[in-house]
Amino acid sequence: MTKNTQLTAAQVTQHIDINALNFETTANLETFHGVLGQDRAVNAIQFGVAMQRPGYNIFVMGDTGTGRSSYVRDYLKSEAKRQPTPDIWCYMNNFKNPREPRALALLPNEASEFRKLINELIDQLLATFPAALEHPAYQQKKSAIDYVFNRRYDKAIESVEREAHKRGVAVYRDSNAISFTPMREGKALDETEFAQLSEEERETFHNDIAELEQMLSDQLSELPQWKRESSNELRSLNQETIRDAITPLLAHIRKDFASHEPVMEYLNEMEEYLPSLVLEELVEERIMDLREEYAKRSSLEESLLPNIATHHNPDSGAPVIYEPHPSYANLFGRIEYASEQGALVTNYQRVCPGALHKANGGYLMLDADKVLGEPLVWEALKRALQSHELKMDSPYSEMGILNTTSLLPAVIPLEFKLVLIGSRNIYYLLQEYDEDFKRLFRAVVDFDNDITLTEDHLVAYSQLLKSRVEEQGYSDLDRAAVVRMVRYSARLAEQQDVLSARVGEQFDLLAEANFIRLMAKDELIQPIHIDRALAAKQERTGRVYDKLFEQMLDGTVLLETSGEAIGKINGLTVMSLGDTSFGSPARITCTVYPGSKGVVDIEREVSLGQAIHSKGVMILSGFLGNRYAQKFPLAISAHIAMEQSYGYIDGDSASLGELVCLISALIQTPIDQSFAITGSVNQYGEVQAIGGVNEKIEGFFRLCSARGLTGKQGVIIPYSNRRNLILNDEVVAAVEAGKFAIHCVKHVDQAIEILMHREAGEVNKDGGFPQGTVNGEIIGRLEAIAKMSDKKSDND
Repeated sequence: MTKNTQLTAAQVTQHIDINALNFETTANLETFHGVLGQDRAVNAIQFGVAMQRPGYNIFVMGDTGTGRSSYVRDYLKSEAKRQPTPDIWCYMNNFKNPREPRALALLPNEASEFRKLINELIDQLLATFPAALEHPAYQQKKSAIDYVFNRRYDKAIESVEREAHKRGVAVYRDSNAISFTPMREGKALDETEFAQLSEEERETFHNDIAELEQMLSDQLSELPQWKRESSNELRSLNQETIRDAITPLLAHIRKDFASHEPVMEYLNEMEEYLPSLVLEELVEERIMDLREEYAKRSSLEESLLPNIATHHNPDSGAPVIYEPHPSYANLFGRIEYASEQGALVTNYQRVCPGALHKANGGYLMLDADKVLGEPLVWEALKRALQSHELKMDSPYSEMGILNTTSLLPAVIPLEFKLVLIGSRNIYYLLQEYDEDFKRLFRAVVDFDNDITLTEDHLVAYSQLLKSRVEEQGYSDLDRAAVVRMVRYSARLAEQQDVLSARVGEQFDLLAEANFIRLMAKDELIQPIHIDRALAAKQERTGRVYDKLFEQMLDGTVLLETSGEAIGKINGLTVMSLGDTSFGSPARITCTVYPGSKGVVDIEREVSLGQAIHSKGVMILSGFLGNRYAQKFPLAISAHIAMEQSYGYIDGDSASLGELVCLISALIQTPIDQSFAITGSVNQYGEVQAIGGVNEKIEGFFRLCSARGLTGKQGVIIPYSNRRNLILNDEVVAAVEAGKFAIHCVKHVDQAIEILMHREAGEVNKDGGFPQGTVNGEIIGRLEAIAKMSDKKSDND
């Protein structure tokens, strides 16, 4: 039976006939287009894009590195080119209510033309004003208004002057005030001369001046009214003059957009607003000349120029947008502020578009985990998909976090297809807990992790490597290097007849191999470059593993690779740190004595054993009771432990080793320590597949090799893991030389015979086992323990 379980060197790795590849180097190959071996995903993405109905947004799921994002992006871009180019949306000044900017839709070839015409309008306004207010006709009308006001003012002053002259008082005018001074003999008196007058004369002058001041006040009582009338007439004149000058400036824009009703409405509003803007920005400050020309232009641009939120070239097709950081602001846009004299101010020009603006009319690609990790984004995205509206508002203002007065831009009609890229876990969680998700994402694109290794896929994989070589400017691979890359891909997939769809890791290896080729100054990438790249990565990431290995060699970690021991066995574990995994042998021990506790998992008792590991141990009780204790009670206490493990342990891959160790302790039969074992076992003793088999074997082989291969060492693995074996060349060479053995077992009995060098024994018609066999001895031992328990119960 033992000989039947041992594998040959040809069975422990992948073998591809190099002659099956009909090329010498990848230079002889065509490049690959599409995605390798993902027919299901390709059909699904084609369906999702073609289905133009609400609710058929796309969720792309699969592992990172399978090429899902790049393929979907490329496919969307190829399809989008054939679709109509959407309108360009612009935010415009709302002259009636600046806090609520308008939204204007223009064709792609109209937006740039419209902005150009508005720019020309600004140039014309700067050239026209204030020059238009210096025209003789305007000045004449303005002078007439000023004359009327001045004439009224002069008449009022003249009547006061005549009365003052009669009373011997002089009237003086300056720019700010009117004053009165006593006169004597036609000469104004100064203070000294006035003081020399008699008291009666001074009193007379005082009374006269008081009466004159009252008379002046009465005459000028209507002065504010005169000023208002003059200002109103001047304002009307200015507006009429500006309007007359502006109307021909807008005529060209009106002509070009005569058929565009929203633009015409906007131009009508602009025409009403422009006179006051010109007065404020170009006319009222012309005397003081406080601002430079660029400041005037900037002010006009902030009030008139369209804020183009999206940009599409004519006939460019639908947009395909990928947003790597889907924050609320990056998706829905944001409103920026500027500080002016300590206050935060903003206007429609400071409305910054988000990814939804850019993707409107096309496709938006987002990473699902990033979307769900951003506060408030997921619910807002669903609202946008359901309402078909893009509404810019700050969610933080509703929460009372932001109190600054902000803008409320007009709502933009929204029509786009959302493509979420995420893992299967995220997809199934959303399916389970989010009712809206089911209605919104009816198109699912599932990228497989593995690709069946057929001749067609082998050729396609070679072409894929060729495409990567051309894209990155690497050297070509020779035929043997392609075979080596295929073996590496199969190792990632952990199956001899399968390629891994995680092309990202394979491209990383290709890049590192090309770097080593450059250092070696070789012409082509060869298998030796790939092997060196793998060894270099292991060197970079293997510090922890090397430290653990040193502890095994110096005896700090107790492990034997020769001799025999009762109740002790070498298990195999896999440790993962970051992006690297390695196999590490671990000693399993077991003690058995009469009692009623059953099989006790020490790891579970101390809260280090996780659920699946504890399940594996509990199965052992079911196996013992079902197979050996049909005619008497199972009355043992057994304690199983993974020695020198100080962290959490999970997985049931140690249950086969634990069962053999338990049997050894029960019947006091030694186990050959030259072997290590891994495998899961069920309640009927059948051995089941486990993961990480290559790393586990290589970990034990490294220890045996360091201590010296004796030819008796080896590992025992489940039979169903045979197709997962793709071991490194060193292990394969040792197997071929007979220095290291790999056994595949289907049942625990096969493992018992290999490890104990005894016959396990087959069940007979009576349900028992032959004397002298391991199974027969187990039944005898369990029955003896059961009788001991019965006697103890009777004595009690």
